[in-house]
This record gives sequence, C-alpha cells and structure tokens, in this order.
Amino acid sequence: MTTRRTILVIDDDPAMRDSLAFLLDVNGFSVTTHETAADFLDHFGRSNVDCVVSDIRMPGMTGLDLVRKLKADAVACPVILMTGHGDVALAVEAMKAGAIDFIEKPFEDEVLLHAIRDALDSQPAKPADDTAKRQAETRLADLTPRERDVLRGLLAGKINKVIAHDLGISPRTVEVYRANLMAKTSVRSMSELMRIAIAAGL
Repeated sequence: MTTRRTILVIDDDPAMRDSLAFLLDVNGFSVTTHETAADFLDHFGRSNVDCVVSDIRMPGMTGLDLVRKLKADAVACPVILMTGHGDVALAVEAMKAGAIDFIEKPFEDEVLLHAIRDALDSQPAKPADDTAKRQAETRLADLTPRERDVLRGLLAGKINKVIAHDLGISPRTVEVYRANLMAKTSVRSMSELMRIAIAAGL
C-alpha cells in the first residue's frame, strides 16, 4: 500500500480549511489543518509533514514570516503560499524568501494539486543550483531584450504603468509583453514566471 503524503494546511478561514482538507483527502493525501502559523509551529516537532499550504495574510505570524522562520531553522519542507490579495511584488518577495510556489485565491482545484505534486516531486532529488540556473536560462533564451526589460520590471515588483513609464512605452504594450513572456516560457502563472527569473539570476 502506498503511503499517503501529509499536507499541512494553515488558514484562519474555517471554510477554506475544510474545503482544502476535503479536496486533498479525496485526492489521496493525508491532511492536517491549523488556524495559525504559531499553532502549526507548536505542533511541528511532533508531526511528519511533506508539504505546507499556507495563507499569506493571517493574524499574528504571516505566511511570509513562516517561510522565513522555516528557512532560518533549516527546515526543508516545501511551502506553497496562497493569497486573496495577490500582486507581483508579493509573489517575488515570497519566492525570494523561499516559498516554492505562490497561488492566488480563488483558484481551480487542479492549480493547487499541480503545485503540491510539483513541490513533492522536487524534494527528493533537487537539482544542483547551477543545473537549476541553466534550466531557467534555457526557458528565457528566446526572450527579446525588451521582453527581458519588462521581466526585470516585474521582478522588481513594479506595476505595468511604472514599467511602461520607465521604458517609454504604453501600459497596453507592457501587457502584450507580459503575455509574450507567459507564452514563450510556457508558464501557467505569474509566480511560476517569477520563480524561473529568480533561478536564472535575472
């Protein structure tokens, strides 16, 4: 019998916790839930967790604080952050802090399940840093110089209007470049694009 992987859900919204617990349970995962990051940390030493799915905005310790705490304590467990107030700057901050993915609510069930499976698959044999960097650079190889400029602006957490002003182009043109970036790198989300850009050292 295959061992069920344990996913830990942290969200201060009881309905969201119950919904995610049900979704993960019917998809073959063992699930534990907590209302706050502090509550999770109180129990963490006594539980075996394969992946953490946490809301980012919670009373007390935020999801971002939790990622930083786990990284500081050298805990290798992957963390996926969720937010109902997603923006690119927050996604970049989350990735740089060590989150493995960042998804915006509301999301399709498959988006979360895919993120969790990716997180679990990446754990046992994580590529060496230089390998990950080369893979990311390959994904960005077809970008034009101007597309790279737009990507750097996004990575800096700038909104379309600011990027447009910096580059002397219209906000609509920035939107076109953003769509090109998503298509050329074959990503499904802005957070995935940010992860590739960070890995490439852009």
